[in-house]
Amino acid sequence: MSRTVFINGRFYQQPTSGQQRYGREVVRQIDAELAQRGSPARWILLTPPGTEQVALQHIEQRSVGPLSGHAWDQVTFYRHARGGSALNLNGSGPVLHRRQVVVIHDAAVYRHPEHFSRAYGLAHRTLGRLLARSARIATVSRFSQRELAKVFGVFPDAIVLAPNGGDHLTAEGDPSIVASLGLSDTPYFLILGNLTRNKNVAVAVRALGLLGEGRVKVVAVGSLNAALFGDAGLPVSRDLLMPGRLSDLEVVGLMQQARALIFPSIYEGFGIPPLEAMTNACPVLASSIPAVEEVCGDAAAYFDPHDEAGLARLMIQAVEDTPWRDRMAMAGSKRVTHFRWAVPARALMDACEALC
Repeated sequence: MSRTVFINGRFYQQPTSGQQRYGREVVRQIDAELAQRGSPARWILLTPPGTEQVALQHIEQRSVGPLSGHAWDQVTFYRHARGGSALNLNGSGPVLHRRQVVVIHDAAVYRHPEHFSRAYGLAHRTLGRLLARSARIATVSRFSQRELAKVFGVFPDAIVLAPNGGDHLTAEGDPSIVASLGLSDTPYFLILGNLTRNKNVAVAVRALGLLGEGRVKVVAVGSLNAALFGDAGLPVSRDLLMPGRLSDLEVVGLMQQARALIFPSIYEGFGIPPLEAMTNACPVLASSIPAVEEVCGDAAAYFDPHDEAGLARLMIQAVEDTPWRDRMAMAGSKRVTHFRWAVPARALMDACEALC
């Protein structure tokens, strides 16, 4: 048996949202860990043709074809990785591989199928169940451990815990984005993530309606892909800005001047945006759901994700109470120190090396 770990790098061809961020940061940190502690295995990143060259020192990168998308996972990646063990970081992997670790970030397609298109939900539910029969599953929170254990019929401790980190958006932001969006003289709040029904941007729009038109703005950064996720069902508001995807530096620039990040999700397996906000001294207003409370602890102000009046009250406090906002930012700065990308990298390296 080859002592080689092949990393599935198909996510490098996808726009960077939460799961792609996870993949990129974990690979970067594994590369750093190889420099520090070494490994009994050889590590190779396999990517589809046309993928960018990743800046790595100790992980070899190979571009292999043909095919793309899920077909690349099931045929091309499997063919090139079957001689060793495999690491799949974004919920997908070749169902025929018998020595692989697959990170499934949450159980959303099982718990809330209404948030996804019928084809997307069916495909991912089927794939997840097949992978659970043959692969070592990993996930990102205790909550997702329990959820996936129920779905797959296994003990929670059989699922590797490899949580997200928060130490990636640390560069100086681009403050010009604030003026370019017309927000220089207007208090605003920030929402990050793909604009799906699960992300529940609608509750923030309803809260805006309670505050009165023109009082504050909400900037929702992310894309709306109706083909995958269906219509996000957003109410209309002149105070909601949707600039699409922005660069990391632009996001940091917005965080550094926002009154707070709003994280209103109905269901999450983890939730990286609150940690990103905490890294940049931006207070967090978050929905009171288990995974988010697990991540944020006492460093966020919580509201019921269906209660726009509760969110509106917190938004008023974030606008008017500067000492409170400073205390929340300080609590977040302390909380985020508990989440480093070295933790999932080491956990996943151990799991993969055990398979070798």
